Amino acid sequence: MKSNTTTPQVSIIVPCFNESNYVGPFLDNLIDQLDHNDALGVEVLVADGMSNDGTRRIIEQIAANDSRIGLIDNPGRIVSTGLNSAIREARGDVIVRMDVHSIYADDYVQKCVDTLNNTGADNVGGSIRPRGVGYLQEAIAITSDSSFSMGGARFHDEDYEGLVDTVYLGCWRKKTLEHIGMFDEELVRNQDDELNLRITLSGGKIWQSKEIKSLYYPRPSLRSLFSQLRQYGYWKVRVIQKHQRPASLRSLVPGLFLGALLLLLALSVINNVFAWGFLLLAGIYAVATLMASIIACKRISRIKFLPIMPFIFATFHFGYGCGFLQGIIGFGLRHRKKT
Repeated sequence: MKSNTTTPQVSIIVPCFNESNYVGPFLDNLIDQLDHNDALGVEVLVADGMSNDGTRRIIEQIAANDSRIGLIDNPGRIVSTGLNSAIREARGDVIVRMDVHSIYADDYVQKCVDTLNNTGADNVGGSIRPRGVGYLQEAIAITSDSSFSMGGARFHDEDYEGLVDTVYLGCWRKKTLEHIGMFDEELVRNQDDELNLRITLSGGKIWQSKEIKSLYYPRPSLRSLFSQLRQYGYWKVRVIQKHQRPASLRSLVPGLFLGALLLLLALSVINNVFAWGFLLLAGIYAVATLMASIIACKRISRIKFLPIMPFIFATFHFGYGCGFLQGIIGFGLRHRKKT
């Protein structure tokens, strides 16, 4: 049985819910990494959202043979409450966030700690490196790496090193999280972006290192991808409402675009000019989407993904845009009722 004999320097926090297919392999791989970096002194805190698919039993079985693994209840059942529960229990001075749907380089934790120490930043992390299994998920991974789908966000550039507005996952000193107020438990999504915005607004620094490497597996279907992006768009409105400003202008584009399309479509019943405006805007988008699909396929020399890519781009944009407009209505009405 592997055990900690001293107070850990690093606490890895992992929120999860009904991840019976992923949590076992994730913890096994993580234990192998920790065994090769034992000098760090690491504990792993898995915050489970009261799973009912066998996830808890798997964690308990692994933890029984390795005291570095701990299971924490997350009755709030959302990521932000799970992260905060784990942070409060953490004994390490450094907090490293991980996700069970990612695969990490053997030196991931060490590189996080080194970057945090060397840069003096308040949050450090790597780029998001999507990978897929099977035709559709691989196409989704390739599409999500395109600047056309995500607005050219730096955390999609694997070769970029420097200051950014957000990183994938994250690594902080515990005292930084306690000082900034930890994760906003109102937010079902976008809690990491909102935390990073607070860090930036307080004068802090967020640093992306190309040495911090992990692979992320995106949603495997268009339906699940649309649902995920709709939630991101919806909760982005609450973040903007809370801080009275967006973290970046790119987050406004899908909602503005979809809103313009719907407005032109509604006004087309009044005057044909608006109908032509709708067709023109939709036509420009269709051409831009096709060109972005061709460029993405050419970049990887895989033309076989071209037939599906325009639909994936549309899923990104319309999913996020739909959620954003729903958020404007939902949070706008909620705000008016409170006042």
